[in-house]
Amino acid sequence: MIGRRAFVGGVAAMLAAPLAGEAQPTGKVYRIGVLYHGMDSSIFRGNFDGFRQALGAAGYVEGRNLAFAVRLGDGRVLASLAAALMKPYPHLIVAVARPGVMAMHAARSTIPVVALDLESDPVASGFVKTLPRPGGNLTGVFMDCPELSGKWLEILKMTVQALARVALLWDPATGPAQLDAARRAAHVLKLAVFPVEARATAEIEPAFRAAMHERPNGMVVLTSPIFNTGRGKIVELEARYRLPTLVPFPGYAQDGGLVAQ
Repeated sequence: MIGRRAFVGGVAAMLAAPLAGEAQPTGKVYRIGVLYHGMDSSIFRGNFDGFRQALGAAGYVEGRNLAFAVRLGDGRVLASLAAALMKPYPHLIVAVARPGVMAMHAARSTIPVVALDLESDPVASGFVKTLPRPGGNLTGVFMDCPELSGKWLEILKMTVQALARVALLWDPATGPAQLDAARRAAHVLKLAVFPVEARATAEIEPAFRAAMHERPNGMVVLTSPIFNTGRGKIVELEARYRLPTLVPFPGYAQDGGLVAQ
């Protein structure tokens, strides 16, 4: 696995030898497929622009020697999108979020895959053999967000002094690691927690309604691309239900939410 700072450099290294020099084939265009778990193209563009600019600084410029094929979708269509990305054969594929990584892993392709996954343990998920020697065709950045779940509960407890019952907004497509870690932390913090599920942005409002039946006095939103996409809706619902909510995306506080990490 590579570190976060080396992510773009690793992508560039996987594309080819350095661009400068006589060995660089004239007119060669490198093709990168991108599989993104999420349906909001504006959120995607905001995250993707920095990636494109960093590759440009490394000498890979879209429209000159670099071409992207981007596919956005939710869990129900990711498998077909993964298959579509492999035609025509790209030089590598960037898979964003656990569902996208799962779709590429299930495709059993030999195309190099660079993952950006904030929710998974790649070894426990079966994506790689070990962190130092992943084997196969997958490498990338895996952030240990599950263990941060306890910190989010601590922050919310400091913010809401009477905090006792906490709803956990959870996307099952991200796997159980975050939820399990939050439950362990809640036991130490002496908080009662209960999950409510949302698998798409349209399910966020029904999840809030379901949570209110449990009489929570706080909510922690676990990480998922659909919750980043739905930040504005979460801000609206937090205000409507007067439910102090922590969301681990910086843009949430800028949108008017109570607490973001």
